Amino acid sequence: MKKNPWFLAWVFLAAAVVPARAESPDAAEQLQQRFVEIAKKVGPAIVSISVETTERLALRRVPFSEFDDDLFERFFRDFYGESPQQREYKQKGLGTGVIIDPAGYILTNEHVVHGADKVTVTLPDGREFKGQIKGADLRSDLAVIQIDAKNLPAAELGDSDQIKAGQWAIAAGNPFGWAVGSAEPTITVGVVSAVHRSIRLGGDARDYSDLIQTDAAINPGNSGGPLVNLQGQVIGINVAIFSTTGGYQGIGFAIPVNVARAIVGDLIHGKKVLYGWLGISVQDVTPELKEHFKLPSQEGVIVARVMEGSPAGKGGLKDGDVILSLAGQPVKNVRELLKQVARMKVGEKAPLGAVRGGRPVQLSVEIGERPQEDSEPQGEKSWRGLEVSELTPERARRLGIGKAEGVIISAVEPDSAADQAGLQMGEPIFEVNRRPVRSAKEFSDVTAKVRGDALIKTPRGYFVLKESSAQSE
Repeated sequence: MKKNPWFLAWVFLAAAVVPARAESPDAAEQLQQRFVEIAKKVGPAIVSISVETTERLALRRVPFSEFDDDLFERFFRDFYGESPQQREYKQKGLGTGVIIDPAGYILTNEHVVHGADKVTVTLPDGREFKGQIKGADLRSDLAVIQIDAKNLPAAELGDSDQIKAGQWAIAAGNPFGWAVGSAEPTITVGVVSAVHRSIRLGGDARDYSDLIQTDAAINPGNSGGPLVNLQGQVIGINVAIFSTTGGYQGIGFAIPVNVARAIVGDLIHGKKVLYGWLGISVQDVTPELKEHFKLPSQEGVIVARVMEGSPAGKGGLKDGDVILSLAGQPVKNVRELLKQVARMKVGEKAPLGAVRGGRPVQLSVEIGERPQEDSEPQGEKSWRGLEVSELTPERARRLGIGKAEGVIISAVEPDSAADQAGLQMGEPIFEVNRRPVRSAKEFSDVTAKVRGDALIKTPRGYFVLKESSAQSE
């Protein structure tokens, strides 16, 4: 077999540096000791969270032609104590939390306590407390619970804006705590694999657009636990893993702690978390757009559309403007703009610097409140990874659309044709293969006849949905 010269070069280089490391064993010993110290420092602030939820399932009534329905129902109640039309099931879940205040405030994921009827918090020393949910925010997937205990050890919060890929990362939590029969937390060690990662988890309203990625082992039960730096400071809250098996595969994600820092006060006081909103669709500057708009660099974001009646529209922003700064801070790309606007206070007025037609423009915008996601029913079935619902007049008004004609995407399946095409939950669809769709029924009728690739029109333009072999029938 022919050997790759680059591989040989790498082997020789590695061999060359090994003796140098072997000459200074103190460095490895110091690093090992540092991990021990971090475990002692953070461990007492890690708690196990057990939740109990009640799920009510409606049961389909079985017809008994020989028996009277009322007689059957009385028979069922005598034996089971409830109606056969509905059964209640108790479900239990486990997660992790981190104490952030000696007064008993604990930070965790919203999905850990979502819909919980009962929350039990277990400290590392085995003591159990009833947990009270003080505040929860679906969008950030963060929640604060409190227990009736004082003088608790609290973890120190770090600065997630300063972390870089390659830095050490330590994940703490209590994965599979039920299996080992212990409330004592564990730690796993890795590095920050990347920052500013975005993942999509189904069609819900959570925002996972600026996550920390790590290869420190994260497993079921780690959700809500802290990701810690080499100084023992919390830099993130573990939230998800990417896995084909359901277990650890080296790709875990954490919510930056600065996201939590910005809203934890509202959560503690049970206030609704408000997110800033401009009401615009934006895109990054590509080399081609840089030339077209005659921009000096690719920094900035291009306004594709300004929604009617939005804060941006009231501030004078127009389609085609290029935003370069907001509130005195440079705007380099879409990610930075979204993060900056989300962190600004609703009602705050800020200067906005833009370029319009090659000339600088100075505007003033008042940050609005991000609209809540409507809880409308989804479509009956998925088509190429899309589920749609009716475009109501209220949604049309919010999106700046004149008429409520069309459908709105209510869910996008990960890795589906719709996902790969770039379609997003919450955006309207006006046409399929040049045919207008004015309702969910029309969408269903049109798509039922589509063969081959499909051309979809949204406010952002046209998208091609491929037909895979799995979707062909």
